[in-house]
Amino acid sequence: MELILWRHAEAEDTLPDLDRELTGRGRKQAARMADWLNPRLPQDIRVLASPATRARQTAQALGREYDEVLALAPGASTEEVLAATGWPDAPYPVLIVGHQPTLGQVAMQLLTGQAGDLTVKKGGIWWFQGRERAGQLQVVLRAVAAPDWL
Repeated sequence: MELILWRHAEAEDTLPDLDRELTGRGRKQAARMADWLNPRLPQDIRVLASPATRARQTAQALGREYDEVLALAPGASTEEVLAATGWPDAPYPVLIVGHQPTLGQVAMQLLTGQAGDLTVKKGGIWWFQGRERAGQLQVVLRAVAAPDWL
């Protein structure tokens, strides 16, 4: 299974939190990352987004259908995020658009099998692949990218 973690792009610093919109810079970040992602994404990818406005706007930059998933809202746990994606057994690749620190915690869990925090830059992606080898789940980090690198 492939799992892509995409942190929402830069958003306004306003309240309420779920209504925060992308800034002009954030829209450019989302568009740049979407332009990089789209030709690389598997055709059968399932896109899931947090219900927060900034995450939905980031997902919309792909120009693909996406599902809004409450389990990806700010403050979600690593377990909730992985359960929402079906990791590692989903029959299709999944891209999720979510938030820090949760995405960094998911990345740490996938890389090390332990709790902890990593930083996922605004608008950045971490692309993982899970595969079974000799009866064991192996996790491969395929790519890390940030919009300012593209």
